[in-house]
This record gives sequence, C-alpha cells and structure tokens, in this order.
Amino acid sequence: MTTFACNQDLILEKMSKVKTNLDLIQWLGYDMSIKVFSYLDNPGDLVRASAVSSSWNDFVIENGLCKQLCLKMIPEISAVVRSIEVDNMIESDGDKLGYYYTTKQERLNRNHRVYALLAFGLIPIDDSCISQAICASSTNDHIRESLTNTLDPRDSTEHGPSYWSSIGQRDPSVTETLLYRLFSKICLVTEINVQPFQDYINDGFPIYSAKAIRFRLGRERDPMEIDSKFVVLHDEMTFSRHMIWTYTSPVFSMSQENKLQHFKLPEPVLCSGGFLLVELLGSVQKNEDVNLFYICISHVKVGGRILFPEFVTR
Repeated sequence: MTTFACNQDLILEKMSKVKTNLDLIQWLGYDMSIKVFSYLDNPGDLVRASAVSSSWNDFVIENGLCKQLCLKMIPEISAVVRSIEVDNMIESDGDKLGYYYTTKQERLNRNHRVYALLAFGLIPIDDSCISQAICASSTNDHIRESLTNTLDPRDSTEHGPSYWSSIGQRDPSVTETLLYRLFSKICLVTEINVQPFQDYINDGFPIYSAKAIRFRLGRERDPMEIDSKFVVLHDEMTFSRHMIWTYTSPVFSMSQENKLQHFKLPEPVLCSGGFLLVELLGSVQKNEDVNLFYICISHVKVGGRILFPEFVTR
C-alpha cells in the first residue's frame, strides 16, 4: 500500500470527526492539500474542485494547479510557457503598489483560464494539422499540379501523379512559397514533414526537391492594420502582405530523396493564428527537355496538437 493510500485512510477517519463547516484545505494544511490536488489527472475534475468554494478556487488559481496539470498532460508545452505567461501580462495606469497587486492577481486568473483551456482542448493529431492549401508563389499547371495535391499523402492516385509543381526558372536560386491554413487558430507545432516529388516518366527518374527549406507560422493582420484601399486577391503576394509571421524556423537542408523528410523544430512552437508558410529555398533539379529548374512537392504534413475550434475565441 502506498504512503498516500495510508494517509488517505487517516484523512477519511479524521474527516468524520471534523465539523462540517470547516474548510478541508484549511484543515489539511498547504502541503497535504497540494498532495491531494496533484492526484487529479483530469482537467474536468480540477475545474469542478475549484467550483466547490471560493477558497478552493483561490487555492487552485494561486498555486497554478491548472498549469501543473497541463504540463503533466502535454510536456511539450513547457518550451512555450514563458511566451504564454508574458503574453498575458496586464499593464495598469495606477500607482506602482496597485500595479503590482492588480497585475499579479489578473495574471494568475488569466493564466489559470489559459492553461485550463489548453488542458481541455489541446489534442494530438495522428494525421496532419493542415486543413487547407491556400496558394503558392507559382504553379506550373493549376489543374494537374495544384497545391491541393500536397494534402494527399500519396504521390500517385487513380488519376495519375499527385504533386504540386512550380513554374520553370532559369535561375536555380529563386525561392518558392506554399501557404497553408491549419485546423485551428491555436496549434502546438512540433515538426513539419515534406516529401519531394520523383518523376518516373522522364529518363533518370529526377527528384525535384528544394535545396533548403524554412517555415513561418503566424496570423492574418487585423483589418485595422491593412490599407483599406488594398484589394484582397487570392494569390501568394496578397496573402503575404496580409500576414504577420510570429515564428521563423532555422533553415534546413533538403535531401534529393523520394521520401517524407522530417524537419523537427528546435522546440515546440505555439502558433496563434493558424497559418503556415513553407519557403523552398532554391532548386537543384533541371528539366533537360526545357532547360529550366523546377521544385515539385508531393506531400506536406504538420505534426503537433490543435486546440479544438470550440475552445478558440477571437
């Protein structure tokens, strides 16, 4: 029998002798109360416990118990804790003493809500966090070589090869970009996988990979941040002008291999906004028939967790 089980029997025995109007947390004391609450492993149980009384609610919030549970459930979130908490700081126009106490309590309350939200709604995705292919900087054939093809993990379907292709370039250093929308405005992204396309029709079976690759995560600009005279068009240049990129990855080298290549981010990134930009930095394969360089991608996949849309507010 564990030590906690023995203590639990003792607690139950003593509780039967305690006046019903005595607060359990006060009676158990700080250390034992922390111990008891730490055994709650379901965010719903913790929220229900905080609803028992104002003292229980204060205890949960002041000790950051939702944060502790969230970190236990989703260890990857530890890399972005500082970003979460700094973003929730509140400024005050009052005096310094009032600023300290007001800010501290408001910060605790907000952090409690944020971590409870994450614990409830941030779930792992087995497939991909991408919901929609939006646009590319260029497309060679908008019908047969559409960016939408990159959402299908197969490089071949009953209709033929499945891939996106850039237009041909004489300069191999030209960068191509692919823009995607993620399933949720809040995602915890851990890695991005990209598979170059191999052409089995032409001699030598060329693989049209990029020389290197980089990723950006971000959000759409608020309407107030956009020039009202600027007309919204569904092309890559317009979308780029409407985006704010809050994260830019290191540059990764791509191998000229027909396989799903894994690009693990240095640390999990909490994307608030739900957009991914894939930057394909230069091409390596020339089509000898037309003497032009191309980049062709058969599949893009984002690994991580998404926050259910029901939990996201504007």
